[in-house]
Amino acid sequence: MKILEVLRENGRISVSALAERVGISRANAYTRFEALRADGAIKRFTAEIDHVRAGLGITALIFVTVRQQMWKQFRAELARMPEVEYCAITTGQHDAMIQVRVSDVAAVHTMVTDRLANIPAVKATETVFILDEVLRRPYVLPSDRDKAARPARRPAQEAPGEVPLGKMRFVGAAEGRAALQRD
Repeated sequence: MKILEVLRENGRISVSALAERVGISRANAYTRFEALRADGAIKRFTAEIDHVRAGLGITALIFVTVRQQMWKQFRAELARMPEVEYCAITTGQHDAMIQVRVSDVAAVHTMVTDRLANIPAVKATETVFILDEVLRRPYVLPSDRDKAARPARRPAQEAPGEVPLGKMRFVGAAEGRAALQRD
């Protein structure tokens, strides 16, 4: 797991540096690395792309309802759409969720109205634009879950009046009146 954690941070790390970070010999690191590749635990190496800088600043989720007898056609048509980054078959109201990254809102509109709507297998769509990607992990390891199970350290004391990120500050009526009277 330590090897996978290090490779997740830096897939281009040398075997020597990997061995040092994990605390094993270079030969052992190489053997374990090759075993992970041969076993399929490491599938491939890839570059992480900044989509905005690459001109793909709009991300949308398109929820699709598929005509149940036409799954093969739906999958085949979807495979021919290069802007589709991800597709998952889902439970619930919709049958599939597609994630696309494109240059502008018009490109999403064109994809939904001209391309998806013209696939006979597609019964209905619903599009949601992503405003901010708060968290994106390339994958989660069992060791990540172990870390989450450990008790968290107590945060440092905040400065008076400072509101920590992600929290809202509510002042009770009595506190508010007392603060106004002091000022």
